Amino acid sequence: MTKPSLPDLLHAAVSAVGGTERPGQVAMAEAVAEAIDDNSHRLIQAGTGTGKSLGYLVPALAHGERVVVATATLALQRQLVERDLPRTVEALHPQLRRRPQFAMLKGRSNYLCLHRLHEGAPQDEEEGLFDQFEAATPTSKLGQDLLCLRDWADETETGDRDDLTPGVSDKAWSQISVSSRECLGATKCAYGAECFAEAARERAKLADVVVTNHALLAIDAIEGAPVLPQHEVLIVDEAHELVSRVTGVATGELTPGQVNRAVKRSAKLVDEKIADALQTASETFERVMELALPGRLEEIPEDLGYALMSLRDASRNVISAIGATRDKSVHDEDAVRKQALAAVENVHSVAERITNGSEYDVVWYERHDRFGASLRVAPLSVSGLLREKLFEDRSVVLTSATLKIGGDFNGVAASLGLSPEGVEGDDVPLWKGLDVGSPFDYPKQGILYVAKHLATPGREGTRGDMMDELAELIEAAGGRTLGLFSSMRGAKAAAEELRGRLDHPILLQGEETLGELIKTFAADPKTCLFGTLSLWQGVDVPGPSCQLVIMDRIPFPRPDDPLMSARQKSVEEHGGNGFMAVAATHAALLMAQGAGRLVRASGDRGVVAVLDPRLATARYGSFLRATLPDFWYTNDRNQVRRSLAAIAAAAQADGK
Repeated sequence: MTKPSLPDLLHAAVSAVGGTERPGQVAMAEAVAEAIDDNSHRLIQAGTGTGKSLGYLVPALAHGERVVVATATLALQRQLVERDLPRTVEALHPQLRRRPQFAMLKGRSNYLCLHRLHEGAPQDEEEGLFDQFEAATPTSKLGQDLLCLRDWADETETGDRDDLTPGVSDKAWSQISVSSRECLGATKCAYGAECFAEAARERAKLADVVVTNHALLAIDAIEGAPVLPQHEVLIVDEAHELVSRVTGVATGELTPGQVNRAVKRSAKLVDEKIADALQTASETFERVMELALPGRLEEIPEDLGYALMSLRDASRNVISAIGATRDKSVHDEDAVRKQALAAVENVHSVAERITNGSEYDVVWYERHDRFGASLRVAPLSVSGLLREKLFEDRSVVLTSATLKIGGDFNGVAASLGLSPEGVEGDDVPLWKGLDVGSPFDYPKQGILYVAKHLATPGREGTRGDMMDELAELIEAAGGRTLGLFSSMRGAKAAAEELRGRLDHPILLQGEETLGELIKTFAADPKTCLFGTLSLWQGVDVPGPSCQLVIMDRIPFPRPDDPLMSARQKSVEEHGGNGFMAVAATHAALLMAQGAGRLVRASGDRGVVAVLDPRLATARYGSFLRATLPDFWYTNDRNQVRRSLAAIAAAAQADGK
């Protein structure tokens, strides 16, 4: 039988999902197929509307070997598993003569733990276990959430938190879930045969396509214990997020509360003398943290160093002792021991990591109004880790709408541990970049307006001229505005000010769940939605409800961000331009994502307004603009107001 052609397969899949074939999608599918056949690597930029998920799924399914698809957002995971994959598999079946299997796999804590549900969670303050369903009053939010979870446990087939609607609080979920460190293991657990997490792993082992998230991909790479099944092809979607997700997984944290919980959980399981030593070390650490001032620690202060060494040594002794002790008074001892071990092992690993003082780590204090002080440690760079762990023994395709920074792929490639495109060397994976463009006509559909006449934003204080500009633009657009702010403080200040000046409803991130806010924003064109980071990337509102996207300023990282400033300094010490490599690249990625909120469909029209004159006047402005969609560019405020009014009038005439 002749092998079905890729164009025929793509045509069948696109028809099945009710889409339209696009040249960029065809080019992408061919590049993915070539990478899989050659066992090589690709970075593929595919603009909004390209249909990139089918652009990689079709060649992956046609290939026949196991493929892992890692995404950053829950929305895309759901789209792949609930819509794209079922339809594509059915559409390709007549030509492939097989139905490839697919499965979703997440970290263990995303699944309901039947042991926790039925036996209860080990309690910190008292011996043994408590029944969380009895402890929480049925009328409290926690009590209602737990009752909801108990009912859901009887009907769910997956135990996956994301299948639970409506959702429950993190506090409630923590009562019925476990981390991989806390898990007893299927062979030791009374509920091992029915375990949802184990069932998900088994499904993944049998699947041709495994859909997972960046965090689990990072855990699989970093911890050395394979979580994902063996696979020949890795496709990383939303790849612009990968470095920050891997950094997050590789970041360690210690807080006094966390150490205190480890003390309480282990106290009944070890000799009193060993328990007292950890208690004393915990108290010393807490005293040091009370005086902690936010910022990077280029050298570990003597008092902190002493406290960490005490924690390291005391927790090591507890870990050794827990394994040898049996306390008959402890109910469900295996679960209590496992939870205590997990808590103490985390304290030990972070204390030891900071005490060892690697030159490749950044250590800093953070202070939160609600949670107090924390001590954090993160890798200066994850590029070496990614180069070593990601690109070996498999073909890797990384794709996103924003991979070209300042006009080429090399910036993103460097963050992934890759050399510039085409450069060969020992242990350096070769790769090719491809920009398949976008089906949208950006110069005709959108305007990039930079408010060149405004004052340059400073670090502090309100910007009166910016507020006036913001109000005038929103009035001209008739609402229909997504306001993207570089800080929550800025978003709140703008919402408070403009609620008093405008008749348009202004929604503010944090006042309702993000899903509800976006739903309300999309339903009423007169409404505006203001917010910060998650809105820059997480809003998909095609049509007339979003015709003006405003960015209050270029979203450079804060100058006092310990990790970003350390990375910038490191680049400079190695002869590079730290500002361009770190701060400008960070800002460019966010701005490209933010500008991408405007045009989501072929009929969309609108303006991206940047209220920061530096985009027009600073030397790095052209680098940032080269990363944005190719909108028609202007600094003419009157022209923009006329254009917004015309776009709004056209939408009203259409009855939208």
